[in-house]
Amino acid sequence: MSKISMTVNGKPASGEAEGRTLLVEFLRGELGLTGTHVGCDTSQCGACVVHVNGEAVKACTMFAGEADGAEVTTIEGMANPDGSLNAIQQAFQDHHGLQCGFCTPGMVMSAAALLKDNPKPSEAEVRDYLEGNICRCTGYHNIVKAIMAASGQDVTAIAAE
Repeated sequence: MSKISMTVNGKPASGEAEGRTLLVEFLRGELGLTGTHVGCDTSQCGACVVHVNGEAVKACTMFAGEADGAEVTTIEGMANPDGSLNAIQQAFQDHHGLQCGFCTPGMVMSAAALLKDNPKPSEAEVRDYLEGNICRCTGYHNIVKAIMAASGQDVTAIAAE
């Protein structure tokens, strides 16, 4: 077991983990941050996306020890300082970008990374960026609409599905 320390959602966090412990397991099991979901264990679904040093990472593809000393943001750290939903989260709610909600944390984290790099993505760019995130419920239409709305774009012309 090794001691691992990192900054998670702006606060110091530490715990112990074996060398083979994945970041997603460390966040959920050792730190109790269960908003990051484990969906496939094969890096296919994107439910475990977090930000490590400002970059979107599938937490099932990274060992916890690799994040030692890193800045990690999980879905729990995405809310506004007053606890209200941030613009992306609110857009997912307003535009029905979720159904069962299992993929939502990863989708929100991926959307945040996309909007950081591309503040006004086209519909095609959003769909392309989300290629690594699987949703089995919504058909993606309202997720795409929510992300475009969060970017400040007018989505009234996009028909509901």
